[in-house]
Amino acid sequence: MLVLTRRCGEAVTIGPDIRVVVLGTKGGQVRLGIEAPRTVDVHRDEVQARILNENQLAAKTSAIPIEAFRHLVQRTRRRGR
Repeated sequence: MLVLTRRCGEAVTIGPDIRVVVLGTKGGQVRLGIEAPRTVDVHRDEVQARILNENQLAAKTSAIPIEAFRHLVQRTRRRGR
């Protein structure tokens, strides 16, 4: 882990296109501004952990066989008539 000291208004650059700026400090908190391309996901750690967990749960969900799905669609169409 790289540990840096930055003052308010100073920044750190990650790669060619991500910049993290210290916006301020108050109490025990630091406000950061993150400039990154829209193609780069930026999340707090707890949000990222939740996303990964939800993705793992979704991957474990069993798929419906296509024939069962077709049967379900046909039944739904017959009811709509």
